Amino acid sequence: MIWYSFNWFSVATLRKFEWANPYFFWLFLLIPALFFLKWVFKSQRKQSLVLSVSNLSFQASLFVWLRYLVPFFYILGIICLVLALARPQLVNQNKEKYAEGIDIALAIDISDSMLAKDLQPNRLEAAKNIGKEFVDGRANDRIALVAFAGETTTLSPLTTDYELLKEYLNSLNTSLIKTSGTAIGMALASCINKLRDVPSKSKIAIIISDGDNTTGSIAPEIAIELAKTFGIRVYTIAIGKNSGEEVIDEKTLKMLAEKADGQFFRATDNDALSKIFSRINLLEKTIFKDQGIKDVSDYYYIYLNWSILFFLISLFLKFTFLGNILED
Repeated sequence: MIWYSFNWFSVATLRKFEWANPYFFWLFLLIPALFFLKWVFKSQRKQSLVLSVSNLSFQASLFVWLRYLVPFFYILGIICLVLALARPQLVNQNKEKYAEGIDIALAIDISDSMLAKDLQPNRLEAAKNIGKEFVDGRANDRIALVAFAGETTTLSPLTTDYELLKEYLNSLNTSLIKTSGTAIGMALASCINKLRDVPSKSKIAIIISDGDNTTGSIAPEIAIELAKTFGIRVYTIAIGKNSGEEVIDEKTLKMLAEKADGQFFRATDNDALSKIFSRINLLEKTIFKDQGIKDVSDYYYIYLNWSILFFLISLFLKFTFLGNILED
């Protein structure tokens, strides 16, 4: 709506506004007081001349009414100025949900023992496939990916690019790390490095392995103390079945979960592994909060423009050839 539209003075428009400075409305009380004082001081200075004329000479004419135009526009200017000072606003208030995500570091064992076929098609491929399902189940969470055997390697820092994460999961294989063994302590330490400096309120490490800690320069006992210091919960998953060839040593994985306020899980088949990730999904929920959004638009300048216009009209009428007609 253009500023010079008379709709700005409609009752419907004025009711829509919220007034940032409503106390300025008290200035309206000064308008009659101002004109009363003007009348008092002017009446004391005015000289009167008594004439005997016919009543017909007092008939209303156009010039009689024109004399009121100057104060009329002056009052309109003051009214608009007060409206501008009161600062009319239109407020559009909405609620928007925002997510407070979780930071997750996922460490997967890629040692040669993960090629055992007690899970289909083998332990590593089963972990990769369920890991991709886990990534698909997250929302607004950042995930880092670490692979480990006798050493560790970081495939991805914390990211919300889930398609890229799934590509990295696909690339996992036992040839990525040449050093044999299972360095669970180093794997946890690598996860801690990804999570320790992030401001997130919820930070977790998930370690998937099929064996005990057999190598590495950082002991699991030291790594778990670091995790507790940085407020990182640790979930561990022992993957695989006990058989004649392969025996799953759960001792280290259980210890890590118990000491870091997490949970230990045992995955003996693909279905159990899938349920474990589903359970972690439920335990580590993304927090959604309502955030109020207030969109404020000021319209004081509309009434300020009108005020200036009315004052200019008042001055124009007073200081032109109409001035003599409009004088009181």
